[in-house]
Amino acid sequence: MTQERGKVYLVGAGPGDVAYLTVKAYNLLAAAQVLVYDALVDAQLLQCVPDDCLKLDVGKRGGKPSTTQSEINKLLVKHCQQGKQVVRLKSGDPLIFGRCTSEIEALKASGCDFELVPGISSALAAPLLAGIPLTDPVLSRTFAVLTAHEPELLDWEALSRLDTLVILMGGQHLPEIVHELLRHRRSHLTPIAIIRWAGTPDQQIWIAQLGDILEQTTELSLSPSVIVIGEVVGLRKYLQPENIYLDEIIRHSQAEPANESISTPQPMLSNFPPSTSSTSSPSSPLPLTGKTILVTRSVGQSSQFSDRLIASGATVIEMPTLEIGPPSSWEALDNAIAHLSDFDWLILTSTNGIDYFFERLIAQGKDTRALAGVKIAVVGEKTAYSLKQHSLQADFIPPNYVADSLVENFPDKLDGKKLLFPRVESGGREVLVKELTAKGAKVIEVATYQSCCPSGIPPVAELALQNRKVNVITFASSKTVQFFCQLTDKICANNSDASQFLEGVCIASIGPQTSKTCHALFGRVDVEAQEYTLDGLTQALITWAINS
Repeated sequence: MTQERGKVYLVGAGPGDVAYLTVKAYNLLAAAQVLVYDALVDAQLLQCVPDDCLKLDVGKRGGKPSTTQSEINKLLVKHCQQGKQVVRLKSGDPLIFGRCTSEIEALKASGCDFELVPGISSALAAPLLAGIPLTDPVLSRTFAVLTAHEPELLDWEALSRLDTLVILMGGQHLPEIVHELLRHRRSHLTPIAIIRWAGTPDQQIWIAQLGDILEQTTELSLSPSVIVIGEVVGLRKYLQPENIYLDEIIRHSQAEPANESISTPQPMLSNFPPSTSSTSSPSSPLPLTGKTILVTRSVGQSSQFSDRLIASGATVIEMPTLEIGPPSSWEALDNAIAHLSDFDWLILTSTNGIDYFFERLIAQGKDTRALAGVKIAVVGEKTAYSLKQHSLQADFIPPNYVADSLVENFPDKLDGKKLLFPRVESGGREVLVKELTAKGAKVIEVATYQSCCPSGIPPVAELALQNRKVNVITFASSKTVQFFCQLTDKICANNSDASQFLEGVCIASIGPQTSKTCHALFGRVDVEAQEYTLDGLTQALITWAINS
């Protein structure tokens, strides 16, 4: 049997946020068998690969042990020759200071297939995200991109005459950069911007003049950063929304003497935009900008909720806290399906229940015609939508999208009615069954699927929790709350309480039942959706962010 031919994709990751990946880069990550990535690649991108993808961190870190270039070359060749689809992920664009030449030469020498995939360079993205244009009809007809990794090798006399300079890898060499430009007659009044961690929630911007930037940044860590030098930096205040720039002036005025002029560019520290997890520009800040949200969900579940949050400006980290699978036995469900005509109503409270019910219906050689004469009640619009995917319309949807509302508003007299309730095998809606039974209904519960706790936490989520990088944790069911506690207990050292991960973190719940479990296990809920849907939870978080 012929071994499948491998291929190496040298992919640009952009400035960091997953929202700035190209579509091709995202699709390649989704199919990668091996991921070889750099130190500056954002942790969010590591979630884009399949669960069984081999992830190899080969990042070069100043002053710390790191993988040599020759070792990286050998890794790429090795996995390609094993027939793997390899993604070599580099920050920015792979051919802009990306050290790709050595890797390409090694691949060609070994007869390995490869492809270059462009990315958005931080040299272009960082100024844009800071609201700084690199060109202007009057102030900047040219700009140059350079690396200051070895400033002594640059022609500073020629560079000092250019309108705008964009300098990468210059944070540690700022004194040499300033010295060389001033020495070659660049005005000490020239505006300068330093943009650190561009395109991430930790983005910071320092605005000053060439003559005083060193005083403003003494003893501060400026790496990784993009430095922009030129008159165009002064245009930033005109290209910002009024409320954003006004906030900066207020912060600056509180830190400086009251009679300090702000008519010319002044040194200031800005956190705008603190997060760029959406496709918005600096001129349209989004309500969840700057918030890192940990989304607990089912393994393999659609990321539509995460997409909603990202579209509102959030940085999202997904943490699967549920594994959905078949029940321990199909016997009860198969028996119920064989006697569907005996039932008056079919009660469906989750998309998982719907999926497994209809999967088993088809496995028994039946289709939706077997439900003729049986009315269907569902809880929630999402469940109703899932039902529509099977070409069926719900006969009843309770107004409040919760199971309790189903009993209160049920359209039929329940006395003597026979109800089929496909549900999770354990930990289901006992209260719903009890209330339906109390009203005279005969409820037949059948195990249709099972929910279990995953074996572990994704490394990205674990690091975010341990390093206190999470602002909000969302829960869409009681089970996600329970399993979150089980998972976080496993990573607590010295038997300490998992509640340490919740200090200062907003706990957001989709509805009353989930909130009840949050109160029982966490002692609080900070945000609860008024409409018990994922859209409702998104809106509740937006309202919370605006008012907090």
